[in-house]
Amino acid sequence: MADKESLVIGSKVKAYVKTKGLMCSGDLSDAVSQLVREALDKACERTQSNKRSTVRPHDL
Repeated sequence: MADKESLVIGSKVKAYVKTKGLMCSGDLSDAVSQLVREALDKACERTQSNKRSTVRPHDL
């Protein structure tokens, strides 16, 4: 995971978790980024299977 560019802003992830009264580990933003990457990959596949070139919110 460390070799891939992050897709999320770590400080924003940390701030959001803090609003819930919790702390987060240093590698949480990497895990969130990986989940986002997987969701986007699936959305791209759906877009291509529907013969479109624009990824839309409903593809998620």
